[in-house]
Amino acid sequence: MSPDDGARRLVLVTGGARGIGKAVARAFAQAGDRVVIADVDGEAGEKAAAEIGAASVTMDVTEAASVDSALAQVGETIDVLVNNAGVVAGGGPLVELPLEVFDRVVAVNLRGTFTVTRAVAAGMIAAGRGGCVVNISSIGARQPTAGLGHYEATKAAVDALTRTAALELAPYGIRANGVAPGPVLTPMTAGLMSDPAARAAWESRIPLGRIAGTGDITPLVVFLASPAARHITGTVVQVDGGQLLT
Repeated sequence: MSPDDGARRLVLVTGGARGIGKAVARAFAQAGDRVVIADVDGEAGEKAAAEIGAASVTMDVTEAASVDSALAQVGETIDVLVNNAGVVAGGGPLVELPLEVFDRVVAVNLRGTFTVTRAVAAGMIAAGRGGCVVNISSIGARQPTAGLGHYEATKAAVDALTRTAALELAPYGIRANGVAPGPVLTPMTAGLMSDPAARAAWESRIPLGRIAGTGDITPLVVFLASPAARHITGTVVQVDGGQLLT
């Protein structure tokens, strides 16, 4: 049975131990899907999985051997892949940004998305029952912010991978889409958002006037992986309170 036919699906969420990933994992579990959290922090992944009634595996998305090992532990074909693992790793002007920061962000955000998609999609093709990939991108792929060029470049690349995956995987009944949030209140942004001036500066860019919570992001992720979206592929949808309008 195809995942778009209402089967109880197996959903893999990378970077699912915290933030958007954990919220996405919870939303799929609440919808009745079986969920596996994959995270480089195995202990945090186990804790998050226990909270929401999911399973967990330790996975370093930057390393193909780690990805393959984690998928072997899962032992079943993934029906829905959510590529959420991502880092900022630092910031600064391009002329001052340390190469190790750039390399780290490229390794996790771009190489990681590619490496996991390659492995999971191959399994979907072999199983012959279709599937869904949802990549967590960022509106930064389309709207630059000084000091975040390294991060935003990787998200633009993720958008390109999403479109290519949609084209190449369509003959196998596999859809690929993306969700591009604006700023979201997560542990990754907690430091910035705790500064009233910095938060006000971000909010001033958003027509709806507030920073998103993870609950603003999860409904679209679940929808894009659902049968209701069965004719949607190759799109990246923003959830930004209108920030790209400014």
